[in-house]
Parts: sequence; structure tokens; C-alpha cells
Amino acid sequence: MAGEFQFKSRRNKKTYLTEQEIWKIINQFFANGHFTTTYKYGLMKALIENLYNVDNRLVLTFDQVYFSFAKIYWNLVIHHDLNQLNTSNRQAGIQKELKEFQLMHGVPNKVVFDHLPSNLQLQLVERTKKVGARYVVGALYGDMEGSIYEFDKRTEYIKFNSSMYIFLQKYRQIVTHLTNYHLAKFLEKHNDKNKLEDVLLKVENILKRESLHAFYNILWKYETKECFYCGKVLSDKRIATHVDHFIPWSYIQSDNMWNLVLSCQSCNTKKSNKLAKSLYLEKMFVRNENLKLTAVHNDFNYYSERKLEALYEYAGMNGYVENWSP
Repeated sequence: MAGEFQFKSRRNKKTYLTEQEIWKIINQFFANGHFTTTYKYGLMKALIENLYNVDNRLVLTFDQVYFSFAKIYWNLVIHHDLNQLNTSNRQAGIQKELKEFQLMHGVPNKVVFDHLPSNLQLQLVERTKKVGARYVVGALYGDMEGSIYEFDKRTEYIKFNSSMYIFLQKYRQIVTHLTNYHLAKFLEKHNDKNKLEDVLLKVENILKRESLHAFYNILWKYETKECFYCGKVLSDKRIATHVDHFIPWSYIQSDNMWNLVLSCQSCNTKKSNKLAKSLYLEKMFVRNENLKLTAVHNDFNYYSERKLEALYEYAGMNGYVENWSP
């Protein structure tokens, strides 16, 4: 759908879609992915990361989406030095913006997004939002046949099609792997071989937080000093007390306060990539109700028990076995 990127706003062209119809749209998107840049893959990754940050109308703000988008591209362009355009002698618009920003603020090469000061992160989001809002939101909308979301550039929102939203939760793992694979394939084709070591691994971990220390500080301050899983009294030595993703990070691929708990080293290691038994889900409901009253944190703005329960159920559908306990 050429020219969709030019529109200021667009509505969903079809409100109800079957899974078969959505798979057809998704497959066509990847099959026809002869893109000039990686932008559409980057936006898809940003949307997937923010699936659980929607409000009760399935709305995301541009600020939410482009925070993830900025992080993706900073880490690809500055940290990994990967070209985002299918022409070797030119730079994609986002590359140019990031390189200029890096030079302006004297940021060394290889610095990851999470190590930037918060004021620079926010400035970076504003710059990438201008590029993304101008070209990418409408382009992805068009490639998805007007069925993934509706958007308005003036009020800066994206609203998921409810059928697509349910689909992306249910098949999150598959769609994430497809997006990562095709993004890595693009990068392999348009970058020098000396930059391509473990490129798929780089893409898969591009949104992973470098450190959970900030979350640890909040949890340690407001939580009981016991392992969430086995009840063992936790050590105040940071190396012995871990922050664990209740729903495994490999599925949710984002860090949210309502999904993080303190655990002992043994439980965190043994649980690893597994889903804890459902009795711990009930415990999480209680923990989160208490925590959101004491630890004021933006992550709880879009939290609900139903959202966490759905995430737990969809993780099970995606192959995460619901049987781990200490």
C-alpha cells in the first residue's frame, strides 16, 4: 500500500480478523520484506515489547513505542555499528540522527542505550519519534493491510486491532522469532562480514536491559527480605540476591516491575527459563497489590491482574511449562 506513510491518521480497515487471515497478513509482510531499511522490523519489535503496556482501550502512546524504537536503533547503530540501509554508501535517516546525536554529546562508541543518562535518552526518543512517526507508522500499517492498528500522528497514539492484539499475545514467541530472523537476515545482507559475528544473537538481545540494579534497589527497599519462591531469608550481599522475571524474560522480553521478584541465587538458577506453578501467580497478585501502594512506579500505570494472568496463560501456550517450584 504505497503512500500510507503520508497520512496523518488511519483507522483499522477490518475490525474482526480470523487467525487464518492474520497469518496470511503476517506471512505476506515477511515474504515481501524487500525493505530499503530495517525500520518496519524495528517498529514491530517495539510494538511486541509494549504489548503489556497498553491501556484498557489497547492504546499505546508514541512515547512508549519510540522509547523502545530508540533503544533498538541506538544499540544496533552505535553499540553494534550495523548499517540500517540497503545501500552501503548512504546512511538511513535514523542512523544519521543517532550519529549526529552521539557526536553532539560526545558519547563513546559501544555505549549501550541503558547507560545513557535519562535526559539524553528522552532527547533521543524525541528525535527518533520524528523519523518514525513521519515514515514508519503508516508504512507498517499499509504493509499489514490496515489491520494491525489504527494511528493518529497529531495526538500521537497507536491503537491495536483487538483481533491482532490477541493474536500477537498468543503467538508472540513465533512472531518475535520471525521478526528477529528477518531483521538479522537484512543486516547480514547489508553489512560487512567483520561486523556480523553472532548477529542474530545481537538482534535477539537488543532490548535486554544491561542491569536490573535499579529494580533491585526498589524491591529491596519495599519487599520482605525473603526469596519469593522458597521463602529463604535473603542476603544483603547483591551477588547472593537476584532479581527474577516471574514470567521468563525470553517470552515477555521486557522488564516490568510487576513481573520482577527478589529470589535467592539457587531458585533463580533452577527456575531459569521455566514458568512457576500457578500458586505463585496468586502470590504475585497479592505482592503487586501491596507493591503498587508502597513503591510508586510508572510500570503499574498499565498493570492489572487480568493482564498478568493473560500473560501467564499465553506463556503456557507458547511452550513454557507451568510446573516449576523449588
